[in-house]
This record gives sequence, structure tokens and C-alpha cells, in this order.
Amino acid sequence: MLAALFADENGEIFDAPDFRAMGRIGRDDMVLNLDDMIPLPEGATLVYLPGRTAVGGRGQREAVIRCNALAVAALLPAGYTRTHLPAFKKKADAPVLPLYGYTAAALYRDTIYVAAVKSDDNDKWCPSRYNTSDFKKRVSKVKKQLRGNRIVEQLAHCSLKWHCCTAQNLFYHRWEAGIPVSPACNANCIGCISLQSSECCPSPQSRISFSPTPEEIAAVGTYHLSSAPEAIVSFGQGCEGEPSLAFNNIAGGIQLIRRQTNKGLININTNAGFTGGIRAIVDAGLDSMRVSMISAIPKTYQAYYRSDYDLEDVKQSIFYAREKGVRVSLNMLFFPGLNDREEELKAWIAFLDETRVAMVQLRNLNFDPDLFLDFVPLQPGKSLGVKVFLTHLQNRYPNLLLGSFSHFFEK
Repeated sequence: MLAALFADENGEIFDAPDFRAMGRIGRDDMVLNLDDMIPLPEGATLVYLPGRTAVGGRGQREAVIRCNALAVAALLPAGYTRTHLPAFKKKADAPVLPLYGYTAAALYRDTIYVAAVKSDDNDKWCPSRYNTSDFKKRVSKVKKQLRGNRIVEQLAHCSLKWHCCTAQNLFYHRWEAGIPVSPACNANCIGCISLQSSECCPSPQSRISFSPTPEEIAAVGTYHLSSAPEAIVSFGQGCEGEPSLAFNNIAGGIQLIRRQTNKGLININTNAGFTGGIRAIVDAGLDSMRVSMISAIPKTYQAYYRSDYDLEDVKQSIFYAREKGVRVSLNMLFFPGLNDREEELKAWIAFLDETRVAMVQLRNLNFDPDLFLDFVPLQPGKSLGVKVFLTHLQNRYPNLLLGSFSHFFEK
């Protein structure tokens, strides 16, 4: 039996062997089965949920484990997709949870298990590869080499304060490195990690406050792409808004980069709502584009993004990019009980049939589960379950790559 977990008021975690572990899909609680679970991955952490009482299955019903027992959840490392949210009883005065991806957890034969599937090889994103003892020296070295470049200063800040992996990769001179460019956005996502309205919750990091020049962009891009292994530079980072709004600077920067090196890949992470900006960036020499989406149903999409564009604009951007030879991926923001509903699957199939993207990157949506569902109503049909949903996609599109990260490819 999978035993439920709970935490005491000091945050110490215990198992409750007389209670079966429970999880949640959407708003529905259910007993977890071993088939739903995998051993706690390296790099995952356990947290307790303040103001939320731990529950478990007892007999045929759900029961509170103990009146002062706090619910426990896991936070997964990159490369893992959760299948169930944690189950709990929320108190009236419960605080809003920080922006993390809360996952159901349990104990089985003295081992912690989590409700998740492995969705990608996360070797490059293993925590042990970041924040190493020599990292501050690496930052100082690059700051001297690219002296006065405001992008480098921003990435140093993001690396040292927020521990952003794509920011750190610039200083490790490897793989995918971010180039933040845009302080503005054309959406007002309820889950934005760099700028939140007061109705939601505090953002975990601050947004870039300046607009880099093409020359600054090119200096960073050329430095990284010219010699880093499997080098990618990406516009559209967590510390900025929508990069396509800065299309003039990005397009100019790309042109300057490609005059100096043809190595590596130039990528944009975007909502793809501003088709005019996307066209200009594509024409400048973009190699790949990752489009953020939470739903292919317009009403659900708008409930989350609250944007001044619509899904038709997104499609037009994808069509143009693919026509020009850009490799397009979707960044599917994933929430168990939302994306995997019957109506959502039908909408995703219709969208993928039209756009024929190369890859779907699965990303756990970082949000307080109850608050998210207050903003984004669920469709009336039943949830198929995350594993069934992913199996449907893979069976229908055998050449579609399912993963979690942007992959390097040879042009």
C-alpha cells in the first residue's frame, strides 16, 4: 500500500501507514496506485503546504490524517511531468502558495514515490552541474570579456540571485544560454514569474528594465555561439516579457551575429501572438521557435494568457515560421485535470493537425492549484489522465517528439 505523508508544525515529514496516499486531478481527489508513481527523482524536494490539512484514504472514504497534520507535496526537477496534484483540505485562512509545481507524494516500502513520468533526459539540467564552487569566478571572467554589456550584467544577476540555468550556461560557456531582451509583454498571464498583478501572488523574480541594443545582443550571441558546445542562444526568458515585441533589436542582433558566425542555433521562446514581430525575426535568420500554450481552446487560452491577441494569431506565426524552415515546438504548460480532458485533447489534435510542429515540450505549471482553477475553469468532460493523454498524442503523431527541453539539432 502507498502510505500517505504529512508534516508537523515544524515541517518534519512523517508517513501515516494506516492511510492510503491520495492525489488530485483537477478538483477530484482519488486514491493513488503504484502504477501512478515513480521513485523520488534526484533533485526533487519535499515541501509542506501551509494552511492545508493532510488527507488519506481510510476504508472507502477520504479522511483527515490528524487535525494539525500539514499536507506534503514534491517539487520535481526538470525533465519530469507530474500526473497528480497533492490532495488536501484547505483551511479558510490558508495563504496563497508560491509559484511551484506541486506534485502528489507517498511512501512505499520505505521509499518516497511521486506521481510523475519522466519526459526527457535531464542530464544537462542536473542541479549538480550548476552553482558550482567556481561559478562566481566564471561570472567575473565573462563580465571582463564583455565589459559594459547590460545583458551580461542582467544574466549575472539572474544567475547569482535566481539561479537560472539558462543564464548560468552563458558563464559556463555551454548549451542553451538566454538573452533577455524585452521589458514589455502583450499578455497578462496569471502565472507570470516576472510581473504579477496584485490579484494573484508575488512574482519570484524581477523583470528586465531596459531594451538591449542589436550590438549588445550580437556581442553575447557571437561570444556563445562561436565556440560553446551544442550552443543555443534563446530570446524569451523568465526575466522578460514577450520578446517578439522587441523585433527590431532582435532582428538586428541576429543579422550581426550571422555576419560573424554560422555556428549554433538561434531560438525564440514566445507566445507567438505578434505575428508581425515573429515574421521580422524569422526573416533575420531564426533557427527554432518554441511557442508557449496552455490550451488549444480559445476560451481556456484567454482565461490564462489574458492577451491582446488570439489563437489564430499564434497559428499564423507558426505557419510562417515553418514555411521559412524554422523548427517549431510547443511549450505545453501542463496541469493535471486541465490539458488531459476530453475536449482539450480534441482541441490539441485539431491544432497539431494544422500546425504540424516538430516537438511538444511538457512543462509543469507552477501555480497554487486551487487559485489556478479559480481563474481557469475546466471544460465539462472527464479527465483522461495524463498518461492516457500523452499516449493518445504519441499514437496519433508517431514522429512528434515529446520532451521537456529545447534540443540541439544540426541545421
